[in-house]
Amino acid sequence: MVAAVSAKKSFFLATYSLRYAFVRCAATASSKKGVKKFDIYRWNPEVKGDKPRLQTYDVDLDTCGPMVLDALIKIKNDIDPTLTFRRSCREGICGSCAMNIDGKNTLACICKIEVGGKATKIYPLPHMYVVKDLVPDMCLFYEQYKSVQPWLQKKADVKLGDKQNLQSIEDRKKLDGLYECILCACCSTSCPSYWWNS
Repeated sequence: MVAAVSAKKSFFLATYSLRYAFVRCAATASSKKGVKKFDIYRWNPEVKGDKPRLQTYDVDLDTCGPMVLDALIKIKNDIDPTLTFRRSCREGICGSCAMNIDGKNTLACICKIEVGGKATKIYPLPHMYVVKDLVPDMCLFYEQYKSVQPWLQKKADVKLGDKQNLQSIEDRKKLDGLYECILCACCSTSCPSYWWNS
């Protein structure tokens, strides 16, 4: 009887240990993201004979942050230091890292990496001259922005310092939605009228 209980106990412990090991292994496997391919636009117009192309990079997502900008930084730091792109705040505030990711203009710092599936394709913003790789020339965009005079304008000239400029709550509400632009050019370069008028 004691031998039977002991055998039952050891069988239970063995199966429990196996189940626990299986669950632990499955949890570890599910938390591993694996390697992701990134097809990135490369071109340096200053190098004679260099032609635009897509270059493929394999990034281990287990050693990389969750955003596309994290993958670009990993590529630049660990794989190819010649890759060129703009970045600054990493929080979707400055607009520096605007690019075309999988066919959509977006900021690389707020675009999550899709785990699994096909390669992520990354291009510079469309319909702009390319300085190098993922860096577009923003001069025309800024010129066009300045041409629409995107600042508050008064109907009559008032000498500064002569009187206070009061603003009603209703006047302030008119500005909502107009000042949040971070000048990343994602929406402008998505617009057909921008393409036609550039």
